[in-house]
Amino acid sequence: MTGDHRRRLHPWRPQALGRLDERPVRPCATIVGPLDTAETPLHRTGAQASAEPRASATTGESSRDSRHSLLASALGLALTIAACGSTSALSEASSSPTEGQSSGGETSDEPSTSNTGTGTGTSTGESGGDPSAAQQVIRGGIIVGLGVADIAIADGVITEIGAIAVTPEEVTIAAEGRWIVPAGIDSHVHLDYLRAPLPMAAGGIAVAVDLAAPMAIFDERRAGEFAPLELLVAGPMLAAPGGYPTQSWGSGGFGLECANTEEAVAAVDDLASRGASLVKISLENGPRLSDETIAAVITRAHERDLRVFAHTLGDADAATAAALGVDGLAHTPLEPLSPATIAAFDGLAVISTLHAFGSGEAAMSNLGALHEVGATILYGTDFGNSVTAGIDPIELMSMMAAGLEPPEVLAALTSTPAAFWGLSHGRVEVGAPASVLLLSGDPTSDALLLATPEAVYLDGVLQDLGFLGGVGIAVEPK
Repeated sequence: MTGDHRRRLHPWRPQALGRLDERPVRPCATIVGPLDTAETPLHRTGAQASAEPRASATTGESSRDSRHSLLASALGLALTIAACGSTSALSEASSSPTEGQSSGGETSDEPSTSNTGTGTGTSTGESGGDPSAAQQVIRGGIIVGLGVADIAIADGVITEIGAIAVTPEEVTIAAEGRWIVPAGIDSHVHLDYLRAPLPMAAGGIAVAVDLAAPMAIFDERRAGEFAPLELLVAGPMLAAPGGYPTQSWGSGGFGLECANTEEAVAAVDDLASRGASLVKISLENGPRLSDETIAAVITRAHERDLRVFAHTLGDADAATAAALGVDGLAHTPLEPLSPATIAAFDGLAVISTLHAFGSGEAAMSNLGALHEVGATILYGTDFGNSVTAGIDPIELMSMMAAGLEPPEVLAALTSTPAAFWGLSHGRVEVGAPASVLLLSGDPTSDALLLATPEAVYLDGVLQDLGFLGGVGIAVEPK
């Protein structure tokens, strides 16, 4: 890189972040944004679908303006936690599964009647009206990167994309004039610190990566407690005795103290045997693992096919992490990074987490510079520290303010983490899970549309937006 590495922020940043400051302060509320109308129901039988003309690939600006009006009202949720009198909406949503799903994430034996707005879920086939049992076809949507096409779904998987013949048995999902993208992947959450899998799913997240939790999370995941999300797990963060986070928020088992290199390497083996997908190490100020121990942890983790992410917020520690061989940073550092540190992350990963730390100037400048030098940028919210379940509009806006273009933000939320973590999600293609968002406009022109999905399907099951409105919900920590 030449010149000042601290690149100028996106030129519309002041105006963009001003939209956050000017939003009305309001208590927690239900915000409903139905996809369909009485004239165009969301779910239709095959016979109804065959009688209707195919829609064009354009949609009116009024729909987009309406969704952005909802967003402007809803953004205040994330910063008005104190105004919430209760968390009954969250509690009810978390305790009762989405229609058509059991609490373990399995398909219920009862017929699914879930719908958005006035649409109805019915079928004339032998499935008895259960869309999860009959073939579903999303018709007439605009698949980002492909164009107008139908999507056939069976057993939660995409089976065909293209011009698909109508059959009387299918459950037709009307998507004319809507854009279709994969459901999101949040690469930094703490769901044992703040448990909200159903609100996250309703808000557009299909997969989450938990980056510090007590060992019990492995059994909880096995028991289906995070359904319908797919959850990748690190287990507890490895730390020195008395090191971060064991003396603060993570005192309840979110950190694992390792007295020496042998204990740290044994911890990696233990995590791998439990089903961890990665290892997280602490490089926070205070007591910390030695460089020798960190290097040994990284070597052993790689031998077990586990990636290693470092918790570090400063320049010197980030440089050390890169030099020792980590695969990525759990956060965008808050302290301005030197040109040498930025260059060291060419080819490594950085999880955004801008909103959780206030979307500061230095952090956003760092993210933009890291992106420019070739770092892999992964969307992540640090949910648990942040409190917006689902796709966070402020995180999206902050990433754009840092200089990422809307298509790059979309990639950081979907295809990039899918490739990085080796997931089948994050793409709309035959053989992939039928986990998609239906949007009112083109997210490659306006990434904020990702935070206002008009419908969310995870593994072919329509998620209940009734309590969420598709814009994220402010969750009050216990």
